[in-house]
Amino acid sequence: MIDPDLLLRAYCAGVFPMADSADGEIYWVEPKRRGVLPLDGFHRSHSLARLIRRGVFNVVFDADFKGVMRACAERDETWISGEIIDSYAALFDLGYAHSVECRDSDGELQGGLYGVCIGGAFFGESMFHRKTDASKVALSALVDRLNAGGFTLLDTQFLTPHLASLGGVEIPQKEYMTLLRRALSADASF
Repeated sequence: MIDPDLLLRAYCAGVFPMADSADGEIYWVEPKRRGVLPLDGFHRSHSLARLIRRGVFNVVFDADFKGVMRACAERDETWISGEIIDSYAALFDLGYAHSVECRDSDGELQGGLYGVCIGGAFFGESMFHRKTDASKVALSALVDRLNAGGFTLLDTQFLTPHLASLGGVEIPQKEYMTLLRRALSADASF
C-alpha cells in the first residue's frame, strides 16, 4: 500500500500513481499536458438534463467507495491494482477520497466515479458505467457538489474525447501548477 501521506504530497506536487496492470507495478505520472474540467464550463446537454430530471438514477456519495473502485477496475486493461484500491481506501478512511454513485430503482450500482480532495481541488481518478449515461449523471452531480462546496479545480488527469464533450480541456503543466497552487489554498468543503 502507498503511504497516505506520500500519496497526498504527490497530488500536491502534481503527480499521481498508476499501475501497469491489475496486479502490476505502480509508477508515478506527471503529465506535461493536463486534463481539467472547468467547474463553470461543464456541458450538460439537453438529453442529460432531461435524464437527471427524470430521476432514472439515485445519486449518492461515499456509500460504497471500494465498490466504485472495483467497478472502475473491471476493464480489460486497467491501471487500478489491488494496491491502488487499498491505498485509496485508506485515503477514503481519512476523509480525502470520495465516490459518487448512481443506483437504479433496485439499488444496484450502475455508474459512478471516485477521486481525491485536497483543499479546493478534486482529482478525478476514474469513472465507469454499466447503464448508458450513468457516469455522466455522476459527473454532473460531482460538478454541482464541487461548485456548492467552493472548489476551484476539477483535475481529470488526461483529456479523453468523452471528457472533452462535457467541457473538459487540456492545459500545459505550468498553467496546471498555477491552478493547483490556488486550489490547494482554497477553503472548500466536499
